[in-house]
Amino acid sequence: MKKIAIVAGGPKDFVPDLSKFDENNILWIGADLGAEVILEQGRRLDIAVGDFDSVSSESLMRIKESAGRTDTYPNEKNETDLEIALLEALKYQPEQILLFGVTGGRLDHTMVNIQILYPLLTKGIKGTIIDQQNQVELVGQGVHTLKKISQYPYVSFLPVTLAIKGLSLEGFYYPLLDAELSYGSTRCISNQLIEDRGTFSFTEGILLVIRSHDVI
Repeated sequence: MKKIAIVAGGPKDFVPDLSKFDENNILWIGADLGAEVILEQGRRLDIAVGDFDSVSSESLMRIKESAGRTDTYPNEKNETDLEIALLEALKYQPEQILLFGVTGGRLDHTMVNIQILYPLLTKGIKGTIIDQQNQVELVGQGVHTLKKISQYPYVSFLPVTLAIKGLSLEGFYYPLLDAELSYGSTRCISNQLIEDRGTFSFTEGILLVIRSHDVI
């Protein structure tokens, strides 16, 4: 499996239309309430994992009947349901993991779910968080290309490390050349692509790249 989609148990109204991301070769994993969301949106539920303390007994029965496989865990465990889903996904050695239902609600949950992108980065796996308004990725030093997407007109670059060095932006409304971006800087918020493709590069650090749109 080159691409795996995980739907976790965040607020349902933050989860976008999953049909826009469905592909023939994608594996769908539902973590706890996320399994219910996958079924409600008419997607194929390949694997369901978690303690399922967020779903009703009727919903859990439907999940077990519909899923290719259901793994039930106790409520008291060291890993979150999302972590269990990620460990399952890693067994397939994917190139990319799409994460839904990991934002909204409690801020501590959202923050730690964003941090989960880091171990994926260290393994060479592209992790992408997607909700109704944002698309989030963590990237390391090097040269990267972004394709213009009308759904997400704004592109923001946030330092995760204390400093980003040698940052250059080409094809953006606000270009940069060999700049340094410190942790907490707002200099690279709400940029926009002015060409079909843009590039950004940096020589040191880790960036959080957020593509977003305003709520109408």
